[in-house]
Amino acid sequence: MAIKIFDVVIIGGGQAALSAGYYLRRAGLDFIILDNQATAGGAWNHTWPSLRLFSPALYSSLPGILFSTSKTDVYPHRNDVIAYLERYEKRYQLPIYRPHHVKTVLRDTQHNCLKVSDGKYSWLAKTVISATGNWSHPVVPELPGAKAFLGEMCHSASYKGVEYYRGKNVLVVGGGNSGAQIFAELDEVTTAIWVTREAPQFLPDEVDGRVLFERATARITGQTTDQPVGGIGDIVMVPPVEAARDRGVLKAKPMFTHFAQTGVVWSDGTEQAFDAVIWCTGFQPELSHLAALGILEDDGKVLNQDGQAIKEPRLWLFGYGDWVSPGSATLIGAGRSARDNIPKLVDYIRQSCQ
Repeated sequence: MAIKIFDVVIIGGGQAALSAGYYLRRAGLDFIILDNQATAGGAWNHTWPSLRLFSPALYSSLPGILFSTSKTDVYPHRNDVIAYLERYEKRYQLPIYRPHHVKTVLRDTQHNCLKVSDGKYSWLAKTVISATGNWSHPVVPELPGAKAFLGEMCHSASYKGVEYYRGKNVLVVGGGNSGAQIFAELDEVTTAIWVTREAPQFLPDEVDGRVLFERATARITGQTTDQPVGGIGDIVMVPPVEAARDRGVLKAKPMFTHFAQTGVVWSDGTEQAFDAVIWCTGFQPELSHLAALGILEDDGKVLNQDGQAIKEPRLWLFGYGDWVSPGSATLIGAGRSARDNIPKLVDYIRQSCQ
Protein backbone atom coordinates (compact mmCIF):
# COMPACT_ATOMS: atom_id res chain seq x y z
CA MET A 1 0.00 0.00 0.00
CA ALA A 2 1.45 3.36 -1.04
CA ILE A 3 2.18 5.91 1.66
CA LYS A 4 0.29 9.18 1.19
CA ILE A 5 2.47 12.26 1.65
CA PHE A 6 0.72 15.61 1.18
CA ASP A 7 2.53 18.64 -0.17
CA VAL A 8 1.15 20.64 2.76
CA VAL A 9 -0.84 19.97 5.91
CA ILE A 10 -2.34 23.10 7.45
CA ILE A 11 -3.07 23.04 11.19
CA GLY A 12 -5.92 25.41 12.05
CA GLY A 13 -9.11 26.44 10.30
CA GLY A 14 -9.35 30.19 10.78
CA GLN A 15 -8.61 33.15 8.55
CA ALA A 16 -4.87 32.44 8.21
CA ALA A 17 -5.48 28.82 7.22
CA LEU A 18 -8.15 29.75 4.68
CA SER A 19 -5.94 32.42 3.11
CA ALA A 20 -3.08 29.95 2.81
CA GLY A 21 -5.45 27.37 1.35
CA TYR A 22 -6.64 29.83 -1.29
CA TYR A 23 -3.12 30.34 -2.65
CA LEU A 24 -2.13 26.69 -2.30
CA ARG A 25 -5.15 25.72 -4.40
CA ARG A 26 -4.19 28.25 -7.04
CA ALA A 27 -0.68 26.76 -7.09
CA GLY A 28 -2.10 23.28 -7.65
CA LEU A 29 -0.59 21.72 -4.53
CA ASP A 30 -1.98 18.69 -2.72
CA PHE A 31 -3.01 19.86 0.77
CA ILE A 32 -5.51 19.45 3.58
CA ILE A 33 -6.63 21.68 6.44
CA LEU A 34 -7.10 20.19 9.92
CA ASP A 35 -9.38 22.28 12.12
CA ASN A 36 -10.04 21.59 15.80
CA GLN A 37 -13.38 23.42 15.68
CA ALA A 38 -16.68 21.69 14.92
CA THR A 39 -17.80 24.43 12.52
CA ALA A 40 -16.37 27.18 10.35
CA GLY A 41 -15.17 30.44 11.88
CA GLY A 42 -11.99 29.58 13.73
CA ALA A 43 -11.38 31.60 16.87
CA TRP A 44 -14.24 33.95 16.01
CA ASN A 45 -16.58 31.27 17.38
CA HIS A 46 -15.18 32.02 20.84
CA THR A 47 -15.35 35.80 20.83
CA TRP A 48 -17.93 37.66 22.88
CA PRO A 49 -21.37 38.15 21.27
CA SER A 50 -21.18 41.90 20.68
CA LEU A 51 -17.58 42.09 19.40
CA ARG A 52 -17.08 44.37 16.42
CA LEU A 53 -14.26 44.55 13.92
CA PHE A 54 -12.42 47.84 14.05
CA SER A 55 -11.96 47.89 10.27
CA PRO A 56 -14.75 48.38 7.72
CA ALA A 57 -16.00 45.21 6.03
CA LEU A 58 -14.63 46.05 2.59
CA TYR A 59 -11.16 46.44 4.09
CA SER A 60 -11.31 43.19 6.06
CA SER A 61 -11.47 40.72 3.20
CA LEU A 62 -9.55 37.54 2.52
CA PRO A 63 -8.21 37.00 -1.00
CA GLY A 64 -10.83 36.35 -3.65
CA ILE A 65 -14.12 37.35 -2.00
CA LEU A 66 -15.01 40.78 -0.65
CA PHE A 67 -16.34 40.84 2.88
CA SER A 68 -19.60 42.75 2.65
CA THR A 69 -22.72 42.73 4.79
CA SER A 70 -26.28 43.85 4.15
CA LYS A 71 -26.24 45.94 7.29
CA THR A 72 -25.63 49.65 7.44
CA ASP A 73 -23.07 49.24 10.24
CA VAL A 74 -19.61 50.29 9.13
CA TYR A 75 -17.92 47.91 11.57
CA PRO A 76 -19.17 44.30 11.23
CA HIS A 77 -20.09 42.10 14.17
CA ARG A 78 -18.37 38.81 14.96
CA ASN A 79 -21.33 36.86 13.55
CA ASP A 80 -20.76 38.59 10.22
CA VAL A 81 -17.17 37.39 10.26
CA ILE A 82 -18.16 33.79 11.04
CA ALA A 83 -20.72 33.82 8.21
CA TYR A 84 -18.12 35.27 5.83
CA LEU A 85 -15.55 32.58 6.69
CA GLU A 86 -18.17 29.88 6.19
CA ARG A 87 -19.04 31.30 2.75
CA TYR A 88 -15.35 31.44 1.95
CA GLU A 89 -14.79 27.75 2.72
CA LYS A 90 -17.72 26.74 0.52
CA ARG A 91 -16.85 29.09 -2.35
CA TYR A 92 -13.37 27.64 -2.76
CA GLN A 93 -14.24 24.10 -1.64
CA LEU A 94 -11.22 24.00 0.62
CA PRO A 95 -10.32 20.48 1.88
CA ILE A 96 -11.09 21.05 5.56
CA TYR A 97 -11.46 18.14 7.97
CA ARG A 98 -12.89 18.69 11.43
CA PRO A 99 -12.73 18.34 14.27
CA HIS A 100 -9.11 17.22 14.48
CA HIS A 101 -7.14 18.68 17.39
CA VAL A 102 -3.52 18.28 16.36
CA LYS A 103 -1.33 17.45 19.34
CA THR A 104 2.11 16.88 17.85
CA VAL A 105 4.27 17.53 14.81
CA LEU A 106 7.25 15.19 14.51
CA ARG A 107 10.06 14.52 12.06
CA ASP A 108 9.53 11.30 10.12
CA THR A 109 13.03 10.27 9.09
CA GLN A 110 11.85 7.14 7.29
CA HIS A 111 9.87 9.14 4.75
CA ASN A 112 11.92 12.36 5.01
CA CYS A 113 8.90 14.47 5.90
CA LEU A 114 6.90 15.77 8.84
CA LYS A 115 4.25 13.78 10.67
CA VAL A 116 1.15 15.48 12.07
CA SER A 117 -0.91 13.64 14.67
CA ASP A 118 -4.07 14.25 16.69
CA GLY A 119 -3.41 11.19 18.86
CA LYS A 120 -5.73 8.99 16.84
CA TYR A 121 -4.89 9.75 13.22
CA SER A 122 -1.65 10.78 11.54
CA TRP A 123 -0.81 12.59 8.30
CA LEU A 124 2.52 12.89 6.47
CA ALA A 125 3.52 16.10 4.70
CA LYS A 126 6.45 17.59 2.83
CA THR A 127 5.68 20.84 4.64
CA VAL A 128 3.41 21.87 7.49
CA ILE A 129 1.74 25.23 8.02
CA SER A 130 0.92 26.02 11.63
CA ALA A 131 -1.97 28.48 11.72
CA THR A 132 -3.47 27.87 15.16
CA GLY A 133 -3.47 31.52 16.16
CA ASN A 134 -3.34 33.07 19.60
CA TRP A 135 -6.88 32.85 20.94
CA SER A 136 -6.45 29.60 22.87
CA HIS A 137 -3.55 31.01 24.91
CA PRO A 138 -4.88 34.07 26.79
CA VAL A 139 -2.50 36.05 28.99
CA VAL A 140 -3.46 36.91 32.57
CA PRO A 141 -0.82 38.82 34.54
CA GLU A 142 0.18 37.54 37.95
CA LEU A 143 -0.64 40.16 40.57
CA PRO A 144 -0.26 40.02 44.36
CA GLY A 145 -3.31 38.68 46.16
CA ALA A 146 -5.03 37.33 43.05
CA LYS A 147 -5.39 33.83 44.52
CA ALA A 148 -7.14 35.23 47.59
CA PHE A 149 -9.70 37.21 45.57
CA LEU A 150 -13.16 35.70 46.17
CA GLY A 151 -14.87 37.22 43.16
CA GLU A 152 -15.10 35.96 39.59
CA MET A 153 -12.31 36.28 37.06
CA CYS A 154 -12.31 35.68 33.33
CA HIS A 155 -10.31 36.67 30.28
CA SER A 156 -11.94 38.42 27.34
CA ALA A 157 -11.52 35.07 25.53
CA SER A 158 -14.32 33.66 27.67
CA TYR A 159 -16.34 36.84 28.30
CA LYS A 160 -20.04 35.93 28.13
CA GLY A 161 -21.55 39.32 27.36
CA VAL A 162 -23.28 42.04 29.35
CA GLU A 163 -26.30 40.09 30.63
CA TYR A 164 -24.11 37.84 32.74
CA TYR A 165 -22.74 40.87 34.58
CA ARG A 166 -25.89 42.93 34.97
CA GLY A 167 -26.11 44.31 38.52
CA LYS A 168 -22.51 43.42 39.42
CA ASN A 169 -19.54 45.62 40.18
CA VAL A 170 -17.05 44.84 37.40
CA LEU A 171 -13.40 45.74 36.91
CA VAL A 172 -12.16 45.71 33.30
CA VAL A 173 -8.38 45.49 32.94
CA GLY A 174 -6.54 46.30 29.71
CA GLY A 175 -5.97 49.30 27.48
CA GLY A 176 -6.63 47.95 23.98
CA ASN A 177 -9.71 47.67 21.80
CA SER A 178 -11.16 44.71 23.69
CA GLY A 179 -10.90 46.54 27.01
CA ALA A 180 -12.54 49.65 25.58
CA GLN A 181 -15.36 47.75 23.87
CA ILE A 182 -16.19 45.57 26.86
CA PHE A 183 -16.09 48.46 29.31
CA ALA A 184 -18.23 50.61 27.01
CA GLU A 185 -21.04 48.06 26.86
CA LEU A 186 -20.86 47.09 30.54
CA ASP A 187 -21.14 50.73 31.58
CA GLU A 188 -24.65 50.81 30.15
CA VAL A 189 -25.99 47.95 32.30
CA THR A 190 -23.92 47.85 35.48
CA THR A 191 -21.23 49.54 37.55
CA ALA A 192 -17.93 49.14 35.72
CA ILE A 193 -14.47 50.63 36.15
CA TRP A 194 -11.75 50.45 33.51
CA VAL A 195 -8.07 50.27 34.50
CA THR A 196 -4.94 50.31 32.34
CA ARG A 197 -1.19 50.23 33.01
CA GLU A 198 -0.65 53.09 30.61
CA ALA A 199 -3.03 55.75 29.38
CA PRO A 200 -5.13 54.30 26.53
CA GLN A 201 -4.47 55.69 23.08
CA PHE A 202 -7.67 56.90 21.41
CA LEU A 203 -7.62 57.45 17.69
CA PRO A 204 -9.43 60.17 15.75
CA ASP A 205 -12.89 59.19 14.55
CA GLU A 206 -11.75 58.96 10.93
CA VAL A 207 -8.93 56.49 11.70
CA ASP A 208 -9.92 52.83 11.60
CA GLY A 209 -8.18 49.47 11.72
CA ARG A 210 -7.35 49.55 8.02
CA VAL A 211 -5.33 52.74 8.49
CA LEU A 212 -3.63 51.26 11.55
CA PHE A 213 -2.68 48.17 9.59
CA GLU A 214 -1.09 50.21 6.81
CA ARG A 215 0.85 52.36 9.27
CA ALA A 216 2.07 49.38 11.28
CA THR A 217 3.09 47.51 8.12
CA ALA A 218 5.02 50.49 6.82
CA ARG A 219 6.97 50.80 10.06
CA ILE A 220 7.66 47.08 10.44
CA THR A 221 8.87 46.70 6.86
CA GLY A 222 11.00 49.83 7.09
CA GLN A 223 9.12 51.63 4.32
CA THR A 224 8.81 54.73 6.47
CA THR A 225 9.61 56.07 9.90
CA ASP A 226 7.55 59.23 9.82
CA GLN A 227 4.01 57.85 9.63
CA PRO A 228 1.59 59.26 12.22
CA VAL A 229 1.59 57.38 15.47
CA GLY A 230 -0.88 54.53 15.56
CA GLY A 231 -0.60 50.83 16.22
CA ILE A 232 -2.89 47.81 15.96
CA GLY A 233 -3.62 48.05 19.71
CA ASP A 234 -4.71 51.68 19.68
CA ILE A 235 -8.41 52.22 20.27
CA VAL A 236 -10.71 52.73 17.30
CA MET A 237 -13.94 54.64 17.79
CA VAL A 238 -16.37 51.88 16.88
CA PRO A 239 -19.99 52.87 17.76
CA PRO A 240 -20.15 51.48 21.36
CA VAL A 241 -16.84 53.12 22.27
CA GLU A 242 -17.83 56.39 20.62
CA ALA A 243 -21.12 56.33 22.54
CA ALA A 244 -19.24 55.82 25.83
CA ARG A 245 -17.02 58.76 25.00
CA ASP A 246 -20.06 60.90 24.23
CA ARG A 247 -21.57 59.91 27.61
CA GLY A 248 -18.38 61.16 29.23
CA VAL A 249 -17.46 57.79 30.80
CA LEU A 250 -14.63 56.60 28.54
CA LYS A 251 -11.98 57.17 31.17
CA ALA A 252 -9.44 54.70 32.53
CA LYS A 253 -7.96 54.67 36.00
CA PRO A 254 -4.33 53.80 36.67
CA MET A 255 -3.64 50.19 37.62
CA PHE A 256 -4.37 49.04 41.17
CA THR A 257 -1.49 47.70 43.28
CA HIS A 258 -2.87 44.35 44.48
CA PHE A 259 -5.95 42.27 45.14
CA ALA A 260 -7.86 41.95 48.39
CA GLN A 261 -10.36 39.19 49.16
CA THR A 262 -13.32 41.26 48.05
CA GLY A 263 -11.73 43.62 45.53
CA VAL A 264 -8.59 45.59 44.80
CA VAL A 265 -6.37 48.10 46.55
CA TRP A 266 -5.51 51.35 44.80
CA SER A 267 -2.17 53.15 45.00
CA ASP A 268 -3.44 55.47 47.73
CA GLY A 269 -4.22 52.47 49.95
CA THR A 270 -7.99 52.56 49.59
CA GLU A 271 -9.83 49.32 48.92
CA GLN A 272 -12.75 48.91 46.54
CA ALA A 273 -15.03 45.89 46.26
CA PHE A 274 -15.70 44.12 42.94
CA ASP A 275 -17.79 41.09 42.07
CA ALA A 276 -15.86 40.28 38.90
CA VAL A 277 -12.67 41.07 37.01
CA ILE A 278 -12.38 40.80 33.23
CA TRP A 279 -8.86 40.61 31.86
CA CYS A 280 -8.45 42.19 28.42
CA THR A 281 -4.73 41.60 28.45
CA GLY A 282 -3.98 39.89 25.16
CA PHE A 283 -2.77 36.52 23.98
CA GLN A 284 0.34 34.52 23.23
CA PRO A 285 0.80 32.12 20.30
CA GLU A 286 -0.41 28.57 20.90
CA LEU A 287 2.47 26.40 19.68
CA SER A 288 2.54 23.48 22.12
CA HIS A 289 1.95 21.08 19.22
CA LEU A 290 5.39 22.05 17.90
CA ALA A 291 7.27 21.34 21.13
CA ALA A 292 8.51 17.91 20.00
CA LEU A 293 10.43 19.54 17.14
CA GLY A 294 12.68 21.28 19.67
CA ILE A 295 12.42 24.66 17.96
CA LEU A 296 10.48 26.72 20.51
CA GLU A 297 12.52 29.59 21.94
CA ASP A 298 12.40 30.77 25.55
CA ASP A 299 9.61 33.20 24.67
CA GLY A 300 7.51 30.38 23.26
CA LYS A 301 7.92 31.55 19.65
CA VAL A 302 9.75 30.12 16.64
CA LEU A 303 12.62 31.84 14.86
CA ASN A 304 11.48 32.40 11.30
CA GLN A 305 12.13 34.25 8.08
CA ASP A 306 9.01 35.27 6.16
CA GLY A 307 7.07 32.63 8.09
CA GLN A 308 9.52 29.78 7.42
CA ALA A 309 11.01 28.26 10.58
CA ILE A 310 14.78 28.67 10.55
CA LYS A 311 15.50 25.53 12.60
CA GLU A 312 13.00 23.37 10.69
CA PRO A 313 12.50 24.78 7.17
CA ARG A 314 9.69 22.34 6.38
CA LEU A 315 7.57 24.19 8.95
CA TRP A 316 5.85 27.49 8.15
CA LEU A 317 3.87 29.80 10.44
CA PHE A 318 0.91 31.95 9.43
CA GLY A 319 -1.41 34.27 11.34
CA TYR A 320 0.44 34.82 14.62
CA GLY A 321 1.05 38.55 14.33
CA ASP A 322 3.92 40.85 13.48
CA TRP A 323 6.68 38.46 14.56
CA VAL A 324 5.70 36.22 11.62
CA SER A 325 4.36 38.77 9.12
CA PRO A 326 3.04 42.33 9.54
CA GLY A 327 -0.49 42.37 10.92
CA SER A 328 -0.97 38.68 10.13
CA ALA A 329 -3.32 38.15 13.10
CA THR A 330 -5.89 40.38 11.38
CA LEU A 331 -8.20 39.49 8.50
CA ILE A 332 -6.53 41.78 6.00
CA GLY A 333 -3.08 40.87 7.27
CA ALA A 334 -3.75 37.13 7.01
CA GLY A 335 -4.55 37.50 3.34
CA ARG A 336 -1.51 39.62 2.58
CA SER A 337 0.78 37.30 4.51
CA ALA A 338 -0.45 34.33 2.48
CA ARG A 339 -0.10 36.28 -0.76
CA ASP A 340 3.51 37.16 0.04
CA ASN A 341 4.71 33.92 1.62
CA ILE A 342 2.86 31.03 -0.03
CA PRO A 343 4.85 31.51 -3.29
CA LYS A 344 8.03 31.06 -1.22
CA LEU A 345 6.63 27.87 0.29
CA VAL A 346 5.69 26.58 -3.16
CA ASP A 347 9.21 27.30 -4.43
CA TYR A 348 10.67 25.51 -1.42
CA ILE A 349 8.62 22.38 -2.11
CA ARG A 350 9.52 22.32 -5.79
CA GLN A 351 13.22 22.87 -5.16
CA SER A 352 13.82 20.91 -1.94
CA CYS A 353 11.12 18.27 -1.54
CA GLN A 354 11.21 16.33 -4.80
